[in-house]
Amino acid sequence: MRIACQQEDLHRGLSAVARAIPTRTTLPITQHVLLEAEGDHLTLSATDAETIAITYRIEAKVEEPGSITLPSRLISDFVATLPREEITMRLAERSRQVSLACVRNTASIGGMDPDDFPPIPTVEGSDAITIEAPRLRTAIAQTVFSAATDDSRPVLTGVHFHFTAGSLRLAAADGFRLSVHTMPIDAKVERAVIVPARALSELGRLLGEAAEGKVAVTFNPAGTQVQFDVGHARLTANLIQGTFPNYEQLIPAQKATRTEVSVAEFMRETRIASIFARDGSGIVRIIATPGEGSNPGRLVITARAEEVGNNEGILDAVVEGAEAKIAFNGRYLMDVLNVLDADRVAIETTSPSSPGVLRPVGNDRFVHVVMPMFVQW
Repeated sequence: MRIACQQEDLHRGLSAVARAIPTRTTLPITQHVLLEAEGDHLTLSATDAETIAITYRIEAKVEEPGSITLPSRLISDFVATLPREEITMRLAERSRQVSLACVRNTASIGGMDPDDFPPIPTVEGSDAITIEAPRLRTAIAQTVFSAATDDSRPVLTGVHFHFTAGSLRLAAADGFRLSVHTMPIDAKVERAVIVPARALSELGRLLGEAAEGKVAVTFNPAGTQVQFDVGHARLTANLIQGTFPNYEQLIPAQKATRTEVSVAEFMRETRIASIFARDGSGIVRIIATPGEGSNPGRLVITARAEEVGNNEGILDAVVEGAEAKIAFNGRYLMDVLNVLDADRVAIETTSPSSPGVLRPVGNDRFVHVVMPMFVQW
């Protein structure tokens, strides 16, 4: 193998596929990246051999095609420190030692037999479903953070994809909060699957490179794997088997109070309150009071920690309905406020012990439900 490529291209590709490398494994070769040079490009691949696989293609001058696996951390760290110049890689026939050179830097890295690398699955099934990359990236960002991080209920560690005629709904829940994003798509298919949240987090990063363009989504006939093809990169994941909870019934149908505030101001005051909430179980209290006469309504955000201190922030707000009091986990509030794509947010509440609902004003595609924390008022 003898190739040349640009440092920034190789660094970007190695960073992308490295996210599929498992933190713990009994299979040493999964700590490696597979490099395959052919035609006018170099394909990088990595997998944990269980859940996720990522391939990434970069342009390269291929004088002699070939393949090798190299330790991911070593090659990634080395390439990251090189200047933004051309890198040449050479692998002698029947050798496992790759020589790299960039300007005045040289290195020799030992690899492993590419034939021993776990096969990267190629998902071939029904016609691909095409989705606009920016829309899918937004949908992932607004849902994936609500997925569970522990394996006590495996189905909750994924995001539910529900395809219906002309639309796709993503939903994620961890027992304390629920995020639902609905988006239009051109395809008219009926399918419901659960995609691992970890895989979608990595897909979101790959989509960050595609300001425009399409994503081709393909499922295998057995319904056990999904492939997201963004052109220069491809992510394959094993689907989570099981039944996702009926989350529709978790979204309150009624509300006693609707409070509308600026997202930026609400985020600022929540961040301040969270500092004091650290020593108070993360509890942030919210009190919404309707305006009287010409006076606007207001939203009071407070937090306190016994024997440490407390704070209070006041925002102008549009409050419809009765005065409302409710407490939330401050981190949960920050998580959802960080992904809202609107200037203002509506907070819908019924009682201090009922779930609260957050909706971006002027955007009915996203809804977030968060369970309250029980406090003494």
